[in-house]
Amino acid sequence: MYDETNVNVYDFDNTIYKGDSTADFFIYSLKKHPEIFLTLPNTLKAFIKFYILKKGSKTQFKEVMYRFLKCCDIEKEVPEFWEAHMKNIKKWYLDSKKENDVVISASPEFLLKAPCEALGIKYLMASRVDPDTGLYDGENCHGEEKVRRFYEKFPESIRVDNFFSDSYSDTPLARLASESFIVKGNKLEKWNFNQK
Repeated sequence: MYDETNVNVYDFDNTIYKGDSTADFFIYSLKKHPEIFLTLPNTLKAFIKFYILKKGSKTQFKEVMYRFLKCCDIEKEVPEFWEAHMKNIKKWYLDSKKENDVVISASPEFLLKAPCEALGIKYLMASRVDPDTGLYDGENCHGEEKVRRFYEKFPESIRVDNFFSDSYSDTPLARLASESFIVKGNKLEKWNFNQK
């Protein structure tokens, strides 16, 4: 049972976090585990297949990319990663955050739990990725899937006051909010619903 009737919803990467947390964690892991270089040819093939040849799904591409996780000690290394990267949380968010904020992200849930807990964010919806195998439970939390996940978590009586994201791919979620903002660095602009 949720006592909130109005919430603010945020994307995470390049929105309240400066950069892409998954890419940053990949680079961090690569430095600790050089054997991850052996996974790169398959990741490149999956990238070409999805982004250039337009075959398969983003979830399938990411499952290949996330094979690097098998080289990592997630339980130990995710907290270490965030010790070094919490400084990337943007000041504009820290100045405006509320207790009932909602974060909905395509990044893996296991990666975002720690920073959300540290920020006091109670509601996190993100891609359900097995940290041992890199396999998904469900779809990549992106586009329309974010809307589905929001309604899966919250009753329809919950209203979104403000929505913030760096990407117009989040327009389905932006349409739920009274006001939506595109985030460019530390600058917020009104959402342009004609933008693709």
